Amino acid sequence: MKARPLIREVCHSCAVVSSSGQMLGSGLGAQIDGAECVLRMNQAPTVGFEEDVGQRSTLRVISHTSVPLLLRNYSHYFQQAQDTLYVVWGQGRHMDRTLGGRTYRTLLQLTRMYPGLQVYTFTEHMMAYCDQIFQEETGKNRRQSGSFLSTGWFTMILALQLCEEIVVYGMVSDSYCSEKSPPSVPYHYFEKGRLDECQMYLLHEQAPRSAHRFITEKAVFSRWAKKRPIVFAHPSWRAE
Repeated sequence: MKARPLIREVCHSCAVVSSSGQMLGSGLGAQIDGAECVLRMNQAPTVGFEEDVGQRSTLRVISHTSVPLLLRNYSHYFQQAQDTLYVVWGQGRHMDRTLGGRTYRTLLQLTRMYPGLQVYTFTEHMMAYCDQIFQEETGKNRRQSGSFLSTGWFTMILALQLCEEIVVYGMVSDSYCSEKSPPSVPYHYFEKGRLDECQMYLLHEQAPRSAHRFITEKAVFSRWAKKRPIVFAHPSWRAE
């Protein structure tokens, strides 16, 4: 596990690939792979979906809760992807480095199994920074409002630090799910027939506690796109 800070050259062009079912049938795989850097989230696979989501992965941002899901397919995520950089986020005792939290121990074991593996974790300072940005953008304290930041939130904040130009694939606008009869798509492109994306977003947005605020986050990303070179593709939309 890397104890040193993550330092890498800025990417001129980045593709941030959503795990959304919006990606199904997009045919954008070659375009995504054409970006200098490709950012993916959690356990979203490429094998079997290359035509729609591409196959290159420069950086993969992972929730501590998703680490066990990646471990179910060691070879796909770790053995065959030595050039991918993994950044794991999480809070509390599972990620605690000094106390040897469960997730931290698992990641340490992984790096021993695959010595070339590049695994980093968000520091407590970086986690607090992400909370601070949420409060500045929404006027709400994340904890007091019963909110959990999504992996998409952490990925976008990393992308803003690592990328000069960003194209976000498969991410809907904050108003998309309130429009008349939005098409039903799976919450994840690799879990067909499971949760509906808009149902999931609306359920979380309205939940009083322990919920992601997907729609609120997308409104924030829209504001960022007015100031930074961020483009939303498939569905394509512009920041209002």
